[in-house]
Amino acid sequence: MYVLDHARIAELPKPYFGKVRDCYDLPPGADHPLGQRILISSDRISAFDRILASIPFKGQVLTQVARWWFERTGDICANHVLGYPDPNVVIGQRLNILPVEIVVRGYLAGSTSTSVLTQYRAGARAMYGHVLPDGLRDNEVLKAPIITPTSKAYDGAHDAPLTPGEILSQGLLTSPQWQEISTKALALFSRGQRLAAERGLILVDTKYEFGTDAAGNILIADEIHTPDSSRYWLGSGYEAAFEAGARPPSFDKDVIRSWVVARCDPYVDPIPQIPAEMIAATSAVYIQAFEAITGSAFVPDQSGGSPLERVRGHLAPYFQS
Repeated sequence: MYVLDHARIAELPKPYFGKVRDCYDLPPGADHPLGQRILISSDRISAFDRILASIPFKGQVLTQVARWWFERTGDICANHVLGYPDPNVVIGQRLNILPVEIVVRGYLAGSTSTSVLTQYRAGARAMYGHVLPDGLRDNEVLKAPIITPTSKAYDGAHDAPLTPGEILSQGLLTSPQWQEISTKALALFSRGQRLAAERGLILVDTKYEFGTDAAGNILIADEIHTPDSSRYWLGSGYEAAFEAGARPPSFDKDVIRSWVVARCDPYVDPIPQIPAEMIAATSAVYIQAFEAITGSAFVPDQSGGSPLERVRGHLAPYFQS
């Protein structure tokens, strides 16, 4: 299996290992006062704040889908990207990441504890500073997209819902920052929904991570509108599924998440081993997602003896002496 389950490279400086990315920080310079960051997308898949499995080619798909979207949204909000030395790798300018994760939702959907559907089923109507009406059905389109911000969890903690008032009162963002982020997030989501619809897809919800550069400008970090950060449904299957009360056909992690939820409490219990056939099927779904979103055939880079060897070779110019 051609899988990049990790990218721990001793010759690269200042490592930070996340759930799905292995990152390294390069020192500041005149052009980049905060430095640069090497972000390597592994093939790990996570949900419920845990790593579930590794999916072949997932890292390449995410990096290249994000690249496709970054190139089509730069007029709305600048992003952190400086270069792509490898299909799994982004060189980005290092930012001061803002301590609020921005999630935009266009439908009453989701399976995690912070999703609007989970809270709505539990009886909540007021959430994230919005009040939803009674009588909504699972996966129903909302009257207008809403922003559902959460705190950014660290050291094993879980994300927590926030309202705009709490964001400002806790000093997480300034009022101008919240206004700019809110405006840009909704504009990005609108562009995403429009372009997805042209490809026969529904962009259901997505998360954005913003940061500031040395001059205080707000940029998008991380990724945008990928199958990992977003929920996509197939437009042709939505109406029938909605009327039947079924989950619409999708490209996202809901297949694996639903499988796990049916077998354990993923926030408490050990995660059962994901079957090999489900891992293979999920890889195919990620590739299908790339092709559906971009309209181009996915051609995986399988050069080198292994993905890690290939990545190491492309990042050799950044090795410490």
